Amino acid sequence: MSHPTTSPRRTARSSTPDQPPGWAPAAPTTVLLTALGVLMVGQMYTVLALLHPMATALGTTPGQATWTATAFGFAYAAGFLLSGPLSDRYGPRAVIIAGLVAAMASTAAVSAAPNLPAAIALRSLQGLTAATFAPSALSYVVHHIAPRRRGTALTCITSGMLAAAVVMQIGAQAVAAGIGWRAVFWLGAALMALSLTPVRRVLRPTPRHGTGVGLLQAFAAMPRLLRQPRLGALYLSTVALMSAFVALYTAVAIAGPPSIAGNSSAILALRASALPALVAVPLLAPVLQRILAPLRAVLAFALAALAVAAGSFLGGHTVPLAIALLLFVAAVAAAAPAVVETINANAPHARGAAVALYGCSMFIGASLGPQLTGALTGLGFGGILLVVAAVLVLGVLLALPALRRQRTT
Repeated sequence: MSHPTTSPRRTARSSTPDQPPGWAPAAPTTVLLTALGVLMVGQMYTVLALLHPMATALGTTPGQATWTATAFGFAYAAGFLLSGPLSDRYGPRAVIIAGLVAAMASTAAVSAAPNLPAAIALRSLQGLTAATFAPSALSYVVHHIAPRRRGTALTCITSGMLAAAVVMQIGAQAVAAGIGWRAVFWLGAALMALSLTPVRRVLRPTPRHGTGVGLLQAFAAMPRLLRQPRLGALYLSTVALMSAFVALYTAVAIAGPPSIAGNSSAILALRASALPALVAVPLLAPVLQRILAPLRAVLAFALAALAVAAGSFLGGHTVPLAIALLLFVAAVAAAAPAVVETINANAPHARGAAVALYGCSMFIGASLGPQLTGALTGLGFGGILLVVAAVLVLGVLLALPALRRQRTT
């Protein structure tokens, strides 16, 4: 007699018209992982807004201080190669929680750096620990979000990671102006600590069925993926995309458009001008999903190159430059999930390793961006942007083989 009364309740809790049984609720999961993406990935970009005060405090130059961004990025890229297999082995939720604790400690430690070498070393450690988040978050979406909502969730999360470049620079600049650059890292560590509670409540453990790939097998899959020409080209296109993205924002910080150089309020407004694009692209995800991922990636790369090339001639006109930057960021936000989808389609039997390599290439590019700008400062703001546009054209060429494969299929 008990079954007729208890069974309907159980069914009502586990299934709704929009949510099939067994899948995690898409909305709260997406919101949480997007917010965490901004916080964790944003640690890469905070120093771009702190280069001048950090250089003064550490007894160096802003150009040398860019190594704190580069060191973080290279360590972050290496961390992807470790955290991807760890997520497959122990589950995304467990790796996210452990990573938050480790990143909290390393982020707080950066605030105590007494000189540039110590800051570079601590930022490397911070990058290694922060790298636990992104591969685990993407893996969690694949395992726990219903397929028809998965594309939107991935677009929101990757857009949040890109938005971190803008949001975290704005926040870091405001905090540093008020209470000093070291407080930026203390505040970041505190936010990581506060996020542990919602992570435990919202994210679900991933069931382990005994058929998962072991750590050694996951690592062994990576060389095989890199030997596939189309995948290798996609990874190189990701390096081009992210090096261009970070190089442009570094140019804003240290080279400065001629019309606003030295005006912190104007630079802040220019950074913030890209935020509408990072809101619009996730909202347009259902429309963008109608375009095949390889074609979407190629078109987005091309738009990014055109926007940056146009921006190189607009340094004296703030409003048109802000519009060019808006289009550039929108194109990058559309390109990133398209490349992820294309890589997944080309590696159906090793998606964990494939996404880990994608993240690694993403932050190798992000690490090279500041050094690219530093090496080109003699060209001025417009010259740097022309080189960035050329890098994006290279990205278009590297993404084309995947498009040709899609057509033959």
